[in-house]
Amino acid sequence: MLTIIYGDVPEAVYNTSVYFKNTYEPEWITSELARKIIQEVDKSEVLGPECINSPVFGQIPPERLSGGTKTLLLILNEPGKIFNASTCGDNCAKWILEIAKRQDISINLRHMMSFGIDTAFEIRIKNGGEIVHSMKELVPIAHKYLSEMGKES
Repeated sequence: MLTIIYGDVPEAVYNTSVYFKNTYEPEWITSELARKIIQEVDKSEVLGPECINSPVFGQIPPERLSGGTKTLLLILNEPGKIFNASTCGDNCAKWILEIAKRQDISINLRHMMSFGIDTAFEIRIKNGGEIVHSMKELVPIAHKYLSEMGKES
């Protein structure tokens, strides 16, 4: 199941690019799910554990993947940690839901992420313990916690 925490989370990893650079393992890149994520989000092909073929940059190391892709790979491979998924665009949302089907994960969000208007899901909001099943249910709850976050600044 996916758990979202809106606002400041002291234990969350916020600088996912630096964290990824210093912790990823080459085998993270070559799993079937990782290959699909990299292909869809970055439009790139995994050639091997240390080499990705990007249509924009040519052959690149994993450290040059987009911030969203790196965050997804961290969420997938370190499910016990909380990562700042606000580094991800909405194009990563379906992959967050896919990872959450496979294992329990928690993410931190500081913006309204769209999980798809016609997508059914089950997401727990840790701030208040709510369980939501659609964007129609999620939007007012997320808005409430994001608004509270703005007032604390």
